[in-house]
Amino acid sequence: MSAEELLRLVEAEGLIAAPAPLVVMLSGGRDSVCMLDLAARAREAGAVSALHVNYGLRPEADADERFCAELCERLEVPLDVVRARRPEGPGNLQAWARDERYAAAARLAAARGEAARILTGHTADDQVETILYRLASSPSRRALLGMRPREGRLVRPLLGSGRAETTAYCEERGLGWRDDASNVEGEYKRNLVRRELVPALEKIHPAAKENVLRTAALLREEAALLESLVDAELGAGGGRTITQERFAELHPALRRLVLQRLADEAAGRPVPGAARFAEQVAALRRGPASSLDLGRGVRAVAERGVLRAERPYI
Repeated sequence: MSAEELLRLVEAEGLIAAPAPLVVMLSGGRDSVCMLDLAARAREAGAVSALHVNYGLRPEADADERFCAELCERLEVPLDVVRARRPEGPGNLQAWARDERYAAAARLAAARGEAARILTGHTADDQVETILYRLASSPSRRALLGMRPREGRLVRPLLGSGRAETTAYCEERGLGWRDDASNVEGEYKRNLVRRELVPALEKIHPAAKENVLRTAALLREEAALLESLVDAELGAGGGRTITQERFAELHPALRRLVLQRLADEAAGRPVPGAARFAEQVAALRRGPASSLDLGRGVRAVAERGVLRAERPYI
């Protein structure tokens, strides 16, 4: 696929169309460099800005920042740099870094208006790795759905293209990039998926990645149908409540989906594993209020025959 073909493909998806301002998350890797150049070419001057987060964790961090600054100057795109510093103490380093960059992107997008969108360079290869990682670590239907092209402000225009396409694009356009060795080395679990699991699956079948992506696409279509069933059950309660009697009558699979929706809505974000408490929630006594913890600070509350989820401590 040529650079022009990839540009037309991304434009046809409509995810970067005017008038929405665009904030591109720029690490300096080939995928984010490709995404930034595509956005800059597709939109008018001033519509696109970039964000680079320098965590200061690697010797190359400052060089990565300089590269991003030089690239943005060349493309005439404003760049915001955030220099994050990890707090002391134990914790998941990758999770902390992810939270830092998405929080920074959300702040920048909010400053540019309600319509502003955040662009990432996630590709089809990232999608495969995400699905396999979630499948291994999170026993839920959601794990198999993968990343969505759009989630609120966040959009992923390159999910239909692979790293081979972003590499070819950068080479054709004469764009350099920075390689982060930590993406393939070390013992981070996501790196193990990329370095060992995906190649092993391709040895089993050369179309392994394509089959994973196709399966996820089919499941997302079926998920839309399932979500409509949940909508039908929660419509009478404004999407936030359901009677205990009706909840107990639901098919066990639909009961889990309804509880998951209630928990997610209460938290304002996914509450992993909430659905597994569906049977216990169905057994909550009727009458005076009773409750059950669903995780992530959310609890199911049954009161006067009505079931809801709430986050009491915000």
